[in-house]
Amino acid sequence: MELGISSFAELTPDPITGKTISGHQRMMDLLEEIELADQIGLDIYALGEHHRPDFLVSSPAVVLAAAAAKTKRIKLSSAVTVLSSDDPVRVFQDFASLDLISGGRAEIMAGRGSFIESFPLFGYDLKDYDELFSEKLELLLKINESDQLTWKGKFRAPISNLGVYPRPFQNKLPIWIAVGGTPESVVRAATHGLPLALAIIGGNPAHFVPLVELYRKTALSAGQGRLPLAVHSHGYISENSQQAADEFFPSYAYVMSRIGRERGWPPTTQTQFEMGRSKQGALLVGSPQEVVDKILYEKELFGLDRFLLHVSVGTMPHLQIMHSIELFGSQVAPVIRKG
Repeated sequence: MELGISSFAELTPDPITGKTISGHQRMMDLLEEIELADQIGLDIYALGEHHRPDFLVSSPAVVLAAAAAKTKRIKLSSAVTVLSSDDPVRVFQDFASLDLISGGRAEIMAGRGSFIESFPLFGYDLKDYDELFSEKLELLLKINESDQLTWKGKFRAPISNLGVYPRPFQNKLPIWIAVGGTPESVVRAATHGLPLALAIIGGNPAHFVPLVELYRKTALSAGQGRLPLAVHSHGYISENSQQAADEFFPSYAYVMSRIGRERGWPPTTQTQFEMGRSKQGALLVGSPQEVVDKILYEKELFGLDRFLLHVSVGTMPHLQIMHSIELFGSQVAPVIRKG
């Protein structure tokens, strides 16, 4: 099973001091974190796209290209590319360029995104949310298959026998579909024969089993066979369980409560946090052994091919994040790979 890190590169205040580091410093820290993940042998680093002041990265391919020059073997992916509000031609070109720079380590994780700021920013109507994604995914897949393209759709100017360049180092770019729990998205991924990345950031992971069963059943019916499956969950590792919880909770509660205010949810409480950390919860926050146990549980539950630990939620001190990544690579990953 592949193991990796995902990040949204938050740029939020320290919940204790109220201070926010500069965008430049956060970017330098981020590149150092990706470099460490490569050095300790993790398989993949995935970076999210956002268009908000509390998240730093609006163009994952640009940052990942900088990381490609500092790394040797780790795969570099978006998490996610908000395809509904982007141009599939430019997405392909950007990630093909990343693939050439990295020597064949680029991936695209395409999703509809959990925030809506990119729609008005790029001139799209939110009511077309699903239709935009469906059409643009079809175009991206066609570009990935052939450099010469003739295509016509509803939301983009037609393409008449034109080439899309550069082509990637790999024969084709790996394209995953990332979902948060929508059955229609799961069916779309399976029908296209695309790997699925499932975000489990709350509740009991066992509740997602029907979605995985739907994915596998649909893929089989569509003649796709068994397709790769990944899970992405919030997490943080420290020497012991209490230390991990104490270090992680302030920034986690700040971000989740802030998003909650936007969406009409109540503030995140310590009780909710501890429920998430329990054996039945979705948070992988604890000692190396606790995180090992949770990943192995989800591996058995879903038949996973990949697990991404989302470190962190909110801007935590850089040295703490580096230590968490180091523990993931040195104490968690070897046990999982043996298991």
